[in-house]
Amino acid sequence: MSPTTALVGRRRLRATRVARRLVAVAVLMLLSAVVLLPIGWMLTVALKPDRAPIISVPPQWFPTQYFEFENFVRTLTNPLRPFALYVVNTTLIFLGNVVGLLFSCSLAGYAFGRMRFRWRDRLFWLLIVTMLIPWQALMVPQFLMFRTLGWYGTYLPLIVPAFFGNAFYIFLIRQYMRSIPRELDEAARIDGAGHLRIFWSIVLPLSKPVLAVVAVFAFLGSWNDLLGPLIYLTRNDQFTVALGLANAVTRSNTDWNLVMAANLLMMIPPIVIYFALQRQLVGGISSVGIKG
Repeated sequence: MSPTTALVGRRRLRATRVARRLVAVAVLMLLSAVVLLPIGWMLTVALKPDRAPIISVPPQWFPTQYFEFENFVRTLTNPLRPFALYVVNTTLIFLGNVVGLLFSCSLAGYAFGRMRFRWRDRLFWLLIVTMLIPWQALMVPQFLMFRTLGWYGTYLPLIVPAFFGNAFYIFLIRQYMRSIPRELDEAARIDGAGHLRIFWSIVLPLSKPVLAVVAVFAFLGSWNDLLGPLIYLTRNDQFTVALGLANAVTRSNTDWNLVMAANLLMMIPPIVIYFALQRQLVGGISSVGIKG
């Protein structure tokens, strides 16, 4: 093969690769546009003035005429539905859940994954079986129990259960801790360390990726939880973000511009947390095995 023919072949191969990449980028951009169209429509509605028509023919996907940025400020400072207060309330519940879940699930995951005791595997599989029970089946007895304790109308029913563990998070942490070399435990025992010392100084620092996964999942669960606050919270100043958004939609005279502005604002924290913890989140999930 002559050098000229080889050069032409390399150029054709390079052009083919570039064309394939351009097609792939075009397809991804098209799919991204389809996914972002509802968000564009939400932004269009959020920037409209009060009582402006929401539905138009042809549909208006992006704002072209109205730019009422004050709607976002009104949403946060509305005395009837103060979403800024709802964000604070949801953050308090989220922090309580994260502390409780990390404390209880990490201890249980260490016990199931690193310790040897009688009936360990049977107890673990019994824990896994509890994941088959839907929360809705326990809703009534839990409500009766918390009302008897005098916790109805407080945040305690939404926070205290986290301190008793969660089967799914225990499973994740247990699987991750099983992947940590046991030689570290043996070296620590030679130096006189007990289980608590090994857990706190060796295993827990090495489990930061899976703990970040649990924290993100706990945040999403608290941020999107509607049924729990709907059952146990009674006052408007206690409401969470999800409950505030649900109450903002009424049968008549709904301020859709303010509702859509609130929706867009409430989307910001999950997006920020995802991009801030993206590396830990993806690494923690990919490093959790499903065997054993």
